[in-house]
Amino acid sequence: MRIDLSVPKLRAELELNKVLGKGSSGSVSLIKYNGRRDGETLYAAVKTSNIIHADTLYKEFQILSEFKGCSRIVQCYGTKVEERITDDGDVEFKIHMEYASGGSLRNFMSRFKEMKLPDPLIRRFTRMILEGLAVIHGHGYVHCDLKPENILVFPSFELKISDFGLSKREGDNNWWLPSHPFAGTPIYMSPESISTGETRRGLDLWSLGCRPWWDKNYDLEDLKKGYMPLIPKDIPCDAKLFVMSCFAAETDKRKNAFTLLRHCFLRGDVNKIIEPLVMKNENSNDIALELEKIELRFSQLRCISGE
Repeated sequence: MRIDLSVPKLRAELELNKVLGKGSSGSVSLIKYNGRRDGETLYAAVKTSNIIHADTLYKEFQILSEFKGCSRIVQCYGTKVEERITDDGDVEFKIHMEYASGGSLRNFMSRFKEMKLPDPLIRRFTRMILEGLAVIHGHGYVHCDLKPENILVFPSFELKISDFGLSKREGDNNWWLPSHPFAGTPIYMSPESISTGETRRGLDLWSLGCRPWWDKNYDLEDLKKGYMPLIPKDIPCDAKLFVMSCFAAETDKRKNAFTLLRHCFLRGDVNKIIEPLVMKNENSNDIALELEKIELRFSQLRCISGE
């Protein structure tokens, strides 16, 4: 359900519930909206930044606006970044997004012994993340900071990718400096990204392979040398093959999200990825945009199948 939080008359009916988290670039708070005639209470997450990090927030809002209707990417409400003056006289910037009642995937994993999820759940979650990456990469972006903290858990164990503040256009390496070689979280970066600043979809696929089964002795020096983490012997054979694909030294051998969705590890029909990527839209412009996306996906699928 979509809430237009940009309408001024609704603001008085929004109530701060609690702070969900704080980071170096701002905070995320939970708000509730009690103004519905049917009495239902709706929730939304509000991401707030100061003027120093305003550009990052505007960038994230712009990227999220391109993904409206994509069910594997967290949805952003409203039509613009909200600006206001705080009681202290500072400028504050906000965007409103879907609230994930299950928290982050990292929090979800912490409920399990040694953070190890059941095998069927790992396969299901991997498929959902790949569905999101297929859309992101299809739009020419690289997430650059794919990790459990940036994947949100919604009801019925549905996952959505969030936090696009560090995302970049594929092929953009202007950010890279030898003294600052990390576009995102260091331990989730790929060898080629930190050595030369290569920012392509292979970076996100490497990050996808970075599960909590990293060898405890694996560190950034190993990453800089291009070594992949050791893969435990006790995981299924098809899981090992999948992770090896994500950790391939040659980025082309990491394939792409659509190809990996056909991997035996996921045990699914590639045609099933079409339906979850699109949600029902409320106006003709959104519907036209989604039809264009669907047409692009069918084109990509035909290329994969060789038709």
